Amino acid sequence: MAHPAGCLFDLDGLLLDTEPLHAQAWQQAARHFGRALSEGELMQLRGRRRLDCADQVRQWISASGLDVPSTEALLAIRQPIAEALLIQAQPMAGAQALVQRCLDLGLPMALATSSSGDAVKLKAKPHPWLEAIQERVHGDDPELKRGKPHPDVFQLAAQRLGVSCEESWAFEDSPAGAQAALAAGCRVFVVPAPGADRNLYPNKVTDFLDSLQDVLALLNEGTQ
Repeated sequence: MAHPAGCLFDLDGLLLDTEPLHAQAWQQAARHFGRALSEGELMQLRGRRRLDCADQVRQWISASGLDVPSTEALLAIRQPIAEALLIQAQPMAGAQALVQRCLDLGLPMALATSSSGDAVKLKAKPHPWLEAIQERVHGDDPELKRGKPHPDVFQLAAQRLGVSCEESWAFEDSPAGAQAALAAGCRVFVVPAPGADRNLYPNKVTDFLDSLQDVLALLNEGTQ
């Protein structure tokens, strides 16, 4: 199996185990305004940009007949909770080994994340191994027009690496992220969220993984 031209990584829930922490922050913020979020609703927020998530939560609050907070008011509650939680995030299984293996093989790597630049700095600070991924497209990147599930973040990441999406591997955990990577033309590997219904993912996804450790075997095949 030939190696990819580039590896495009999501961050939250894929390299770092942040998604339960994000969910906790959104849940507490929504409850502050009288609206508990279901597990299915929290799943819909995975992989999306902060402002897109805030708009969605505000829609759910409105649909419940409650007073709708401004985006600023909602985030003023949510952000301090998230920041206190996210610095505790641990690496996902196989993440550090996979990044190191890509580095050893000289495979170009990029982050293709919905998180803002400041949020990535906060989450990545306890994890110096992430510094190996030097090319990064953040959710607030001035060149990024649309967030996931649109393909823009993967297209921009591949462009900055000087590779084509069609020859790249993308790694995701969320349905929105998988949809974005597929739309960009990448080969998509998905590590589903624990307990996630696979029917939520695009039916074109065929490479489901138990963890990122599974990819190490594929890369080793490419060296033989």
